[in-house]
Amino acid sequence: MNPIYEQMKTSVFERMSALAAKHGAVNLGQGFPDFGWPDEILDAAGRALKEQSNQYPPSRGLLALREAVAAHYERHQGLRFTADHVCVTSGATEALGAAILATIKPGDEVILLTPAYDSYAPMVRRAGGTVRELALKPPGWRIDRDALETAVTPKTAAILFNNPHNPTGRLFEPDETEAVASVAREHDLVVISDEVWEHVMLDRQRFTSIASLSGMAERAIKIGSAGKIFSLTGWKVGWMIAAPELAAVVARAHQFLTFSTAPNLQTAVAYGLDEGDAWIDPMRQRFARARDRMTQGLRAAGYVALEAASTYFLCVDLEASGISLDDERFAISAVEQAGVAVVPLSAFAEQDPPQHLVRLCFGKKDETIDAGVDAMAKAKELLA
Repeated sequence: MNPIYEQMKTSVFERMSALAAKHGAVNLGQGFPDFGWPDEILDAAGRALKEQSNQYPPSRGLLALREAVAAHYERHQGLRFTADHVCVTSGATEALGAAILATIKPGDEVILLTPAYDSYAPMVRRAGGTVRELALKPPGWRIDRDALETAVTPKTAAILFNNPHNPTGRLFEPDETEAVASVAREHDLVVISDEVWEHVMLDRQRFTSIASLSGMAERAIKIGSAGKIFSLTGWKVGWMIAAPELAAVVARAHQFLTFSTAPNLQTAVAYGLDEGDAWIDPMRQRFARARDRMTQGLRAAGYVALEAASTYFLCVDLEASGISLDDERFAISAVEQAGVAVVPLSAFAEQDPPQHLVRLCFGKKDETIDAGVDAMAKAKELLA
């Protein structure tokens, strides 16, 4: 067996969801919503399935979707893209994989800001690259430009930047985004920018893509996700956007991964992007209410819940909450003894990971949140 694959662990999300199913627990671990998606987009998918082609679409994606993606970002972020900038992928994780495989060669180093989504490091290694972790520190999770500059070596080829940030729920400040951009410009680095949470802004904040900053249009690869925009994570429709020459390189990697994505889903997402702007603000309000409900419930139960400005995740500080167990032992005990699944934050870093924090998903119905908070209260009684 390839030693790279021997080193890979089963995803923490898959592992905790399996334990949740085994123990009949409330699943606040894996990041998928259990409420709300635009029915008209589902209807569009059904019509396309029955009335349009079900054969291979173009590898780079249906032209209608690529044009819809470009128009969507011009409306919402002022970015001037065309269809030639866009490659449709089978979810954002595949887009990230294609971007990494296309831009990283053996011996290159890639800077990851940890805690980081758990697909990043394995894909960098699969491309032959070396991971250099730069740890962000709780509770602020701020990017320090001097530390980022120090992490760059002559072998550094790229920075993998996730904003808004999973798992912390952080929306980075403009000066932090500019710090990443300035280091990339100064050292001629590619920035693979995972921006899938760009519309899940919970406090009427405004998201700025790093691709919009000076000198970044030619070196940024922007990753997006219909699953996050429309709460349709199981559709696995994503995209990457870059300057046409760079996009063409990534598209060549994509063609040997999944080649293409279901055409009826692409048609429906194109419809949603063209017609679904009215969905975005109610979606944000719904997630904000869910966050507030979970935060208030957890704090009432004696937990220290960190602030979350974006995504549908928040973190709980176990140590500050009076719990001496590390995050892994707490997560296992909570699902087995209290009936609630959470994700240990140590799974999001390899070098000196924080071991006193767990991540919870608040993208849930009220009854799911209430059941999860009750189970967390039980866990505190049992484990504190």
